Amino acid sequence: MSLLGIDIGTTGCKAAAFGAEGALLAEAYRQHPPAVARDGRVEMDSRAVFSRVKQAVREVAERTAGDPITALSVSSMGEAATPVSAGREILGSCILMNDPRGEEYVERLGRAIPQERFYEINPNILSAAYTLPKLCWLRDHEPARYARADWFLLWADLAAFLLGGEAVTNYTLANRTLLFDLRAEGWSDRLIDLAGLDGGKLAPCVPSGTVAGEVTPRLAEELGLPRGVKIVIGGHDQCCNALGAGLVGAGRAVCGIGTYECIEPVYDRVPSDTAFLLAGGFNVEHHVLAGLYVSFLYSQGGSLVRWFRRTFAPEARAPAGGGSVYDLLAREAPDGPTGLLVLPHFDVTGPPYFTDRSAGVILGLRTSTTRGEIYKAVLEGETFYFVRSVRALGEIGIDTSQLVATGGGARSDLWLQVKADILGVPFVRPRITEASTLGAAMLAGLATGVYASGDEAVERFVRLERVFEPDPARHAVYRERHERYCEMYPLLKDLLVRNAERKGNAR
Repeated sequence: MSLLGIDIGTTGCKAAAFGAEGALLAEAYRQHPPAVARDGRVEMDSRAVFSRVKQAVREVAERTAGDPITALSVSSMGEAATPVSAGREILGSCILMNDPRGEEYVERLGRAIPQERFYEINPNILSAAYTLPKLCWLRDHEPARYARADWFLLWADLAAFLLGGEAVTNYTLANRTLLFDLRAEGWSDRLIDLAGLDGGKLAPCVPSGTVAGEVTPRLAEELGLPRGVKIVIGGHDQCCNALGAGLVGAGRAVCGIGTYECIEPVYDRVPSDTAFLLAGGFNVEHHVLAGLYVSFLYSQGGSLVRWFRRTFAPEARAPAGGGSVYDLLAREAPDGPTGLLVLPHFDVTGPPYFTDRSAGVILGLRTSTTRGEIYKAVLEGETFYFVRSVRALGEIGIDTSQLVATGGGARSDLWLQVKADILGVPFVRPRITEASTLGAAMLAGLATGVYASGDEAVERFVRLERVFEPDPARHAVYRERHERYCEMYPLLKDLLVRNAERKGNAR
């Protein structure tokens, strides 16, 4: 018997099968880069993405024939919704969060309901990144696509539906639409009415861990799966990531380092001080485990590192003896803190700024500056972004004295050491860093009775590999440099905003 976790992100999808005792049996990855139009639109071809999901599942199924899969669950990015028919037909592509369409609807909603009142219903900061403004844009600009859809499903629930499950939306992804009432655990009639959307196009809300059917016989045969594989409703990738990192109770936090970096604390109730959370730009949504909630502090992570490689090291290749290109670049980095400061606003920022009217800045360049210094400075600036927010977590009782690092970035010794030195706390790397697929598999086991509790699942699956301790001397230097980092955006904000507006007008 084995359990299958599937993770669907903005650039690729992964499937991984785990034995009941937690051993990784097989995994497969497929890339699906989004199409970016000249006017900045960012969509994914949903049919092509699901085709790649099936390819990854088929590869894993072939390699686990001797230990057949009994249940699966899906983790995915949030926000991006795909129109589908009741007959399980994909009717179009999905718009990604960094697509600029929908900004005008956020402004209208903000005039109709104050942010404070909105936050009481759906604890998110109003932004064009979410599903609501994208659906409004489709309703008004592509009415045929909007009208044809029986439902708009987000990716974890979409994949479950296409495999044979019921059409539902799990609580964690429902929250990413801006249309979900967190406390009532269902769609908000008021927010749907204010947006002017058809609530019938939103599938019923259910908690993560709900068994929603079985893989259809036709797809089971196509994918090489046994008959009767249970489909367990999964959740937002960051929530599955928290489970895969071993966070099955309140009071701890995980640091997921993927395309975006996300620091995620876990609560056992909705925090009462919503004014504090709102002021700090914290959201609140359900964990994939009942009775728990999470918040997200996020900004660019792996996307900045990939930008650096494309721009400064396009010729770099992985060492012949093993390792990655980034290991090679890490060897060029200086041992101590760099003399550069990087403002990591290269794309839309997360909390506390939530702005696309900024830009990335590298301060302190000289003709003697090396590629390795710039690389490490990017890692430093990306980490500086989180310092104030991590400190704020301590003010509401979240233990940030140690952070569990997951995702592709967690494989970088340099990056984790930089984080430990800047934040002044240990970073723990688990044996399996791709915790979203792991968490989805754990959820499948919990929902089908393989494990009696989250603690039992963690005992089987989660093993720690290494702890990165902060260096006191480097931490002292970074504390001083962080103070200077904090001066950059206030000093440059007006200039960056004017520049962004001129660029937008020129386009």
